[in-house]
Amino acid sequence: QVQLVESGGGLVQTGGSLRISCAASGRTFSSTAMSWFRQASGKEREFVAAIIPSWTGASTTYAESVKGRFTVSRDNVNNFLYLQMNSLKPEDTAVYYCAAGPLLSTLVRNYDYWGQGTQVTVSS
Repeated sequence: QVQLVESGGGLVQTGGSLRISCAASGRTFSSTAMSWFRQASGKEREFVAAIIPSWTGASTTYAESVKGRFTVSRDNVNNFLYLQMNSLKPEDTAVYYCAAGPLLSTLVRNYDYWGQGTQVTVSS
């Protein structure tokens, strides 16, 4: 079992920055693929960013819509996942969820554990 709790969401102006966090507990965190997804009102949940440990360090992947603006990172000592969001746009407004699974994937169905979500609102 893995328990995930997101925090750090809020209201920010267009062009601003925000960092959201996900505290993980339970099974071994350091070897687990961790991702961020988001779900805007009335839309399907979509992939944002993922990170997984590798022999050469952490491997990351991003959705095209956030590439160059968002950075995913993890603290394997304290079991935290982070998403640094810069140059925020109104279309980034959504509930952001962290997820844990065995493989680095962009698909919702490949993740076994989910947090409750944190709201990020970007005002225009």
